Amino acid sequence: MMELRSNKYSCNTATETLEWINAIVDFLKSYKFFFQANVVNFLKDRLWEVVDKDWIDCLKHEPVEHLLQIPSGIIQDHWPASLKSYVLTARLLAFPREQAELEKVFPGMSMTSLNSVLSQGMNPKKKHEVEVLSSVVSCITRKIGAQTVIDVGAGQGYLSLVLAFQYQLPVVAIDASSHHGIVTNVRAERIKKHYAAKLRNSGSARGQPKMPTTMTCHVLSSSMLRSFSNYCCQQDEFDKKEHNGKSSKNTSSRFEIADQLLSSAADSDNGSSLLLAGLHACGDLSVTMLRAFAECKEVKAVISIGCCYNLLSENGCEDSTLNCGFPVSKEVKHMDISLGKNARDLACQSAERWRSLEKDAGIQNFGLHGFRAIFQMVLDRYYPEVLLTSPSIGRQGKALCRQQKKSYPCSLDSSENEISKTTVEMDSSTDGFQCSVADRSGSWVDKYTLFEKFSYSGLRHLGIEPPQDMDLDGLWRECQPSVGIIGPYWSLRAALGPVFETLILLDRLLFLQEQESVEVFMLPIFDPVLSPRNLAIIAQKSST
Repeated sequence: MMELRSNKYSCNTATETLEWINAIVDFLKSYKFFFQANVVNFLKDRLWEVVDKDWIDCLKHEPVEHLLQIPSGIIQDHWPASLKSYVLTARLLAFPREQAELEKVFPGMSMTSLNSVLSQGMNPKKKHEVEVLSSVVSCITRKIGAQTVIDVGAGQGYLSLVLAFQYQLPVVAIDASSHHGIVTNVRAERIKKHYAAKLRNSGSARGQPKMPTTMTCHVLSSSMLRSFSNYCCQQDEFDKKEHNGKSSKNTSSRFEIADQLLSSAADSDNGSSLLLAGLHACGDLSVTMLRAFAECKEVKAVISIGCCYNLLSENGCEDSTLNCGFPVSKEVKHMDISLGKNARDLACQSAERWRSLEKDAGIQNFGLHGFRAIFQMVLDRYYPEVLLTSPSIGRQGKALCRQQKKSYPCSLDSSENEISKTTVEMDSSTDGFQCSVADRSGSWVDKYTLFEKFSYSGLRHLGIEPPQDMDLDGLWRECQPSVGIIGPYWSLRAALGPVFETLILLDRLLFLQEQESVEVFMLPIFDPVLSPRNLAIIAQKSST
């Protein structure tokens, strides 16, 4: 077994970043068949036939554990040289994801664990992200002397609340959902009471805890965010009108004021400074933050952790009057690159999470991909007019797994090994799956029964009444010889996921490097297993 551990590419300058981007583009040209085809059409379009036959012949006999490691760049010595080259090159071109030693990057940064009041409602992933990012934001805010932090796409305000109460920073939380603003205000009032009681009990002379301000609006462009930023700089007037200690009554007025402000293009020149922070701001919102940083002189720094690349816009890139999510840099725009939906979906894959899966969980996921591919054959044979609409059936596979877990509970006998509640086994010595589900009495339920449930559930989701002559059993048997190749194919395809994410983020990095007097870098700030989207772009305007 081998794993690539080094990366010869760097992105300290625009020239280096562009060189890396060009290397990715050149590499992807030879593997368009992986991301231009829709994986649900695996059986219908016989997608495996365009892949090197030696690769498929080799991987269809590999243990599932080895397949799950492919997106992470791990290879086996006995694989064909061309296959090893593909996997290692993909890993080489992907930005390293191992969490950086942040204390070395940000001298003086202190990371403090959240107390139970601040972390209430957070799952382990969110708690980890907020602890790390709030420490980084606090460090940079104090370094540049920013007067206000704007939490873009704040959601329910977890980051804003920690920045306000734990780090005592002035924070404005902006989100498109008014419900999120209300939830944030209610939680803020509860936390404020907790901190106020602590201050009274300690006899501290320190003033009342800072409260984050919430505003609701749809940030549709950098000019809207720029106007919002300019307004936030008028802090004295803002405090006078909005911070009167009755946040629950003023929520709606704040929303109205935000909408009015963002529909105007007011400029200010008051010497104020802002920091924009976005924890997984979805789709184009992350790019809008970067544009606002470049266009608004009051915004002195930006910290962006992207998310939901599948929601990025690409239309209208040829029109300089329209701003899309990709590409954003001048150089990449000139390269006439189009990702497409499949590539953007791939960019959301997490190599680290797939690598950490247990064998049974990995097999189950491949099995669900098989269900979906066979169901696509059902639609093709019986409902071709529906297939033309590119139908989505939602998360039928996951819903089925939840049902099976309820139907077949694990034995509580401590003398038995704990097994997966839904166990799907692959016979790697054949081209197909030998699959079944075990119940606690030891009887076996054929996997076809699960596929049948999956199919009828999918048809109901699409509002289709199954015809009486539908032969699911015959179609199931017909597809079995090829279903076993889905695991190898999916793993090979998923190896491109980190490459596409790197391409998207390097384009954003290059956009900032193309600006004048901007210091910018990108680094992984979260644990990639806990938080797969862990790459932060951090930029600061030079003081000179």
